[in-house]
Amino acid sequence: MRLPRDPDSHGASLRTLGDSVTHLIEHYGLILLFLVVCLESAGLWLPGETALIAAAVYAADGHLSIAGVIAVAATAAIVGDNIGYWAGREGGRRLLNRWSWLERFAARVLPPAERFFAKHGGKAVFFARFFGGLRVTGAWMAGITRMQWWRFLVWNAAGGIVWAVGVGLLAYYAGKAAADTIARYGVYGGIAVALLVIVVIGGLHVWRRRTEAIDSA
Repeated sequence: MRLPRDPDSHGASLRTLGDSVTHLIEHYGLILLFLVVCLESAGLWLPGETALIAAAVYAADGHLSIAGVIAVAATAAIVGDNIGYWAGREGGRRLLNRWSWLERFAARVLPPAERFFAKHGGKAVFFARFFGGLRVTGAWMAGITRMQWWRFLVWNAAGGIVWAVGVGLLAYYAGKAAADTIARYGVYGGIAVALLVIVVIGGLHVWRRRTEAIDSA
């Protein structure tokens, strides 16, 4: 079974990695799903969303439990983000101050970033979960800017759960077509496909009801 490619592709090497992950999901299942999602959330460029999509499609074939896939993905996202948060909080500024050019860059970027996270940090953490690059860097930025941990945790948990449920169920119920769309266009593309399917089914239902009413008249 050929599963979808990496939705967060940034070049041939990452696309190849995404294909490898979808293949390995068949052999290592939920353990690999947890590791890939957790490490991506902690700050490594790994295809976490691809792993979730692959696991959900594999669950649709009866090889995994979709409830288990969603629970593992959500847990991994929350754990990984918290690793990234504390790594950024404890060591992020030291890393930025290690080289003079990076220190100058941080001096320009950090003050507005701190103001942004003070005002919009919760929403930023939540929505970062749905965008590839921000999934990798969002938790680090929250830690570096000293966002309150309990506030980070609440929004991080909400984002991780909604992401795991939304992407997992889309790939599970709509199958490979939705998985391919999510892989190519992201979560919102998958949502658009799901809405289109609902509209078509609803239209067919209305049309059938009207046809039956005309026949019985």
